[in-house]
Amino acid sequence: MSYSIAVRALCEFTAKSGDLDLRFTPSPTALEGIVGHRTVAARRSPGYQNEVPVQGQYRQLSVRGRADGYDPAQNRLEEIKTYRGDLEQMPANHRQLHWAQAKIYGWLLCQQLHLTEINLALVYFDIASEQETSLVSACSALELHAFFNQQCELFLAWAEQELAHREARNLAAQALQFPHPDFRPGQRHLAESVFKAVSTGRCLMAQATTGIGKTLGTLFPMLKALAPRKLDKVLFLTAKTPGRKLALDAAQVLVDSAPGLPLRVLEMVARDKACEHLDKACHGESCPLAKGFYDRLPAARQAASQVTLLDQAALRQIALAHQVCPYYLSQEMARWADLVVADYNYYFDFSALLFGLAQANQWQLAVLVDEAHNLVERGRQMYSASLDQFSFNALRKIAPEVLKKSLQRVNREWNALHKEQTSPYQAYAKAPDKLLQALSLCTAAIGDYLNDHPQGLDAEVQRFYFDALQFCRVAELFDEQFVFDISKRQSSGQRSLALLCLRNVVPAGFIRPRLTAARSVVMFSATLSPQRYYRDLLGLPAATVWIDVESPFHADQLKVQIVSQISTRFVHRQASLAPIVDLMARQFSERPGNYLAFFSSFDYLQQVAQLFADSHPHIQQWSQSRGMDERSRQAFLEQFTAHGQGIGFAVLGGAFGEGIDLPGARLIGAFIATLGLAQLNPVNEQLKQRMAALFGDGYDYTYLFPGVQKVVQAAGRVIRTQQDEGLVMLIDDRFAEPKVQQLLPRWWSVSGRA
Repeated sequence: MSYSIAVRALCEFTAKSGDLDLRFTPSPTALEGIVGHRTVAARRSPGYQNEVPVQGQYRQLSVRGRADGYDPAQNRLEEIKTYRGDLEQMPANHRQLHWAQAKIYGWLLCQQLHLTEINLALVYFDIASEQETSLVSACSALELHAFFNQQCELFLAWAEQELAHREARNLAAQALQFPHPDFRPGQRHLAESVFKAVSTGRCLMAQATTGIGKTLGTLFPMLKALAPRKLDKVLFLTAKTPGRKLALDAAQVLVDSAPGLPLRVLEMVARDKACEHLDKACHGESCPLAKGFYDRLPAARQAASQVTLLDQAALRQIALAHQVCPYYLSQEMARWADLVVADYNYYFDFSALLFGLAQANQWQLAVLVDEAHNLVERGRQMYSASLDQFSFNALRKIAPEVLKKSLQRVNREWNALHKEQTSPYQAYAKAPDKLLQALSLCTAAIGDYLNDHPQGLDAEVQRFYFDALQFCRVAELFDEQFVFDISKRQSSGQRSLALLCLRNVVPAGFIRPRLTAARSVVMFSATLSPQRYYRDLLGLPAATVWIDVESPFHADQLKVQIVSQISTRFVHRQASLAPIVDLMARQFSERPGNYLAFFSSFDYLQQVAQLFADSHPHIQQWSQSRGMDERSRQAFLEQFTAHGQGIGFAVLGGAFGEGIDLPGARLIGAFIATLGLAQLNPVNEQLKQRMAALFGDGYDYTYLFPGVQKVVQAAGRVIRTQQDEGLVMLIDDRFAEPKVQQLLPRWWSVSGRA
């Protein structure tokens, strides 16, 4: 059995040593890298060959890749690296890695073309100045062959271990049985549809009721498909922390049910949650876990590879035992895990680690996207960028003298942009060219400064640097899927300050390539209607399969009542307070227990909660507050006990509107006093105009569809098991409209109420 590996992956395994050092970052974007490579290639002679495919064998190891360029006239192979900043500041172990790659490509090309020697060149291309620096070394085929053999031999023991692991994993996964005596109603349909989708290499959109067991119902068939579909790994992507925990719990259930299943499950968390030394910079002179990182990594990697469930706690324990950074150990283990549980951004973001690794290593991936209705808004956030003049002005006051000139140039262009704008908000048809030029020069200056002052990393300078780079990156992609807008506000000195935003409104163009790059992507949620909304905004391939999984629940389990005598519109809000309080109190007296009450805003919530407390002080209540941390959210949920009685007040679309599980008597009902519509403001109105121009349904795409989706998600908190019974009251006259009712789940039996 042969083990295939890319040249870059081989060298990253065998040729990295010394400290983890992020001072020579950020590296150019993928787009900048492509442009840089093209620029270098365009300067070469007519016979110059780009992207030369090469391949070689060492025992059972197959090594493949594409050499950046080869000039037959000079017998010169080039390894091109784009960079920004001062090349002299590049850490020595980075250069060492680049030479290793060049040597491996060199041998493979010598073998392919029957050469006895070759000239190797590291070509460093500065994306700011477009200057090249070439380092050239003449090498014989014999010495390159010896180097190739040496690197392969270093990797071979690991490759043999991986081959054995893969074979054992695939055999055990094929024999895997569903871990429960039977599927829940609808769960088998879901599992079979997932297996069929990955078998045929298609995308699947599965709308399945909350409580059906979607996590296990999607994960089980994907693992069964590992061997027959030759999958390298499965990604389980979530929008929020609770989704990650559900996936890890489901993986644990599967592993416990099949003790012989050697599955490596990895949880990836954000850097600020994994970092042991947030006050230190990522290099060996600052952080003890970065010093000698690559020297200690092999032992840590070997220890981690023997653990089945590498959740955050387990990974941290291994990392600290070997004195390496937990966050970067998790990035290393992403290469070797079978199931990776991570946030959306690890696959869908511009610089997504998992997507980048999959492309570089030609992985066969199957991707599960949990609570996929969230991907529209998360996609918009990932592909947008903003700059705040208030923060920028604060930075200018404390910035080092060497940066003040370039920051002043940015400020001048910034002010010129909005000085003629008379309204507080204005959208524009094109990105701000002059400001972008100033930002480009400014980021180059800041990059040089940060490279020259690695010890004195100023948080404000660094934050603006990354924000400005993201702004410039998004501007390169600006088209009709974006809006550029300026929001003005008065500062304390009565001068106008502007928030600039390059706002992505249709993420489809960026999400579609990620969907088609995987063998199969399965998106699932309780709310994926209407189909056209998700097809248009997520860029689903034409062959995508849609299923609406039958509910495991019966209509008589959930009483859904529309209270159409009350309007929760902003203009009627004051008049709605007393009727809502009376309605809630009456229901509570008829059937005491735990209820959730959802409102459109914190202000509305607080008004109703205050009146309810004044009118019915004997009924226990607790409220969501702005900016609750994880501990406060947990304390809110712990109020819902099996024998408790009270009402929790929450904001629709917030932390308690989805992703929480309160089965049985912990929650017996929900009052939803809002249609869930987004706030009426200039930004949303601009979004509505763009949606109307692109898809013809501006109001529905901007307000109605996302709003009702939040309502259905919130209602889904009430019925969690087949034994649960509960009540949902939809409080607003608009719920009685046929257009709205068509968006409600088919299995609901909806009745009106006076």
